[in-house]
Amino acid sequence: MFDESKFKEFLEKKTEKQKIIVVYGPTACGKTDLAIKIAKSINSEIISTDSRQIFKYLDIGTGKVTENEKQGIIHHMIDIIEPDREYSVGEFKVEAEKILENIFKKGKIPILCGGTGLYIDSLIYDFKIPKVPADARIRQDLEFEREKYGNEFIWKKLQELDPEYASELHPNNYRYVIRALEVKMLTGKSKTDFREEKTLKYEIFFVTPYDGNRAKLYEKIDKRIKIMFETGLLEEIQDLLKKYNKNDFGMKTIGYKEIVDFLEGNMTLDECIALVQKNNRNYAKRQLTWFRRYEKN
Repeated sequence: MFDESKFKEFLEKKTEKQKIIVVYGPTACGKTDLAIKIAKSINSEIISTDSRQIFKYLDIGTGKVTENEKQGIIHHMIDIIEPDREYSVGEFKVEAEKILENIFKKGKIPILCGGTGLYIDSLIYDFKIPKVPADARIRQDLEFEREKYGNEFIWKKLQELDPEYASELHPNNYRYVIRALEVKMLTGKSKTDFREEKTLKYEIFFVTPYDGNRAKLYEKIDKRIKIMFETGLLEEIQDLLKKYNKNDFGMKTIGYKEIVDFLEGNMTLDECIALVQKNNRNYAKRQLTWFRRYEKN
């Protein structure tokens, strides 16, 4: 929760490192509102760290901030790629670091806001991760398993070996899953093992609007999903399908792939709404696991 006195201490603290504010937390907990409130109070800019809001046209289902909701605050890293493009953490890091430098040059403290832990970590930590060359045979074997048994199968393999890293990855992000398994097989160390060897690059104020009440969070998620359906989510996806393929990267995100199944007649509308709610609750669960590390700072 936001502590005014600690925030004031952070702002007044003398340090050689550049300062950054990180607003983190699970989906639907109120990150955007808090980030905008802070940005207005210190005349700052927000960098989105949400792996779904990078996609153009995926607005309602990703809970993307509207122009009116921005209240004049500049938001970066939203609507930057087409839904048919894949976008790696490495690409995000390169683009976002340029924006960070520009904000620093203006004498402002940047605010990172979003629920994708991989994106946040890529910016705030210096990782001592050795370059592990790809192994064609291992990848081929894992790809064969994926094609035969599905994305969920190889994700569960990763979950057994590296539950913390798997908690952030959706099973459909199979390239990251395969890479993590490959690194473990080649080095004997998991991605999490490597990530433990890290240092913070900046002086950081971590803050979350999440109050620890999981039951209340799940209620908010369920209500939010209902509102999305009531305010045009189905129509948004029908329009997207006129231009993009259901198998495109953006279309496989939570809240979109389920509706594609509904539109193809594989479930009723009520079943679809319930599934989107369930998948968002599960996503929040994975986020909470990931963000525990920030509570130590």
